[in-house]
Amino acid sequence: MAENHRAEVAAGNRFRFGRNWARFLEQMNEERILQARLSLCRTLGVETLAGKTFIDVGCGSGLFSLAARQLGAQVVSFDFDPESVACAKKLKQTFFKADDAWQICEGSVLDGKFLTEFGEHDVVYSWGVLHHTGHMWQALDNLAPMVRPGGRLFIALYNDQGWVSRYWMLVKRFYNRSRIFALLAVIAHLPYPFLASMTVRTLSGRLTAERGMSAWRDYLDWLGGYPFEVSRPEEVFSFFRKRGFVLSFLKTCGGRQGCNEFVFERPLLAGPGGAR
Repeated sequence: MAENHRAEVAAGNRFRFGRNWARFLEQMNEERILQARLSLCRTLGVETLAGKTFIDVGCGSGLFSLAARQLGAQVVSFDFDPESVACAKKLKQTFFKADDAWQICEGSVLDGKFLTEFGEHDVVYSWGVLHHTGHMWQALDNLAPMVRPGGRLFIALYNDQGWVSRYWMLVKRFYNRSRIFALLAVIAHLPYPFLASMTVRTLSGRLTAERGMSAWRDYLDWLGGYPFEVSRPEEVFSFFRKRGFVLSFLKTCGGRQGCNEFVFERPLLAGPGGAR
């Protein structure tokens, strides 16, 4: 798998997400970790994850795996990018050294056989990941059986902006195939999302991005994030309704650039006496 990842990066077909996350970890602090925990609690509508199992699909930096573990969950983290796996292991080494309740490994959400090793979970989490697999709908289909009855699926996917999304597809593709183009893209697009975002945060006193993220690292992730796919909220809703899921939370980006967030619940199985 590591060889496949290196080959895709070398061919300009994949952004080095893990390298970006490694630099993000240099900025890790208690405030970011707190924001990550609050984000999970707020969206899932809980105060704790004690007694729950949580699988972080495409764990990236490992920040949300850490947040889930601190909330009491038994955690599994995996990523296709070996540098991302290394980031998660670094966080575990720092905060939960020798902890058997947090497992980290390398793997792909597109590998159905690999996923069956982990069974079902109370919370299946994949924020801003599946649209970077190159096969988003297959990845979504693979996640559905991982949610146990009564469990929840928490995902975030890039919003489909029509021709604007096609434009960003080209930017991202060339960003990864030419260092010169990458530099030009960073400079050319800087005033668009980054400076505006930082201005708002500076004026409001919120220099840390939502969910404990970094505005600069998010900007580079956005410019280079390839493979790249998009979806409309109604498409995602319909996709999971056909698989028996119920939408319990939706936060859209208002038709603009960004991710739409979803929490789907898998209903408890119905028995002879009704729901159970």
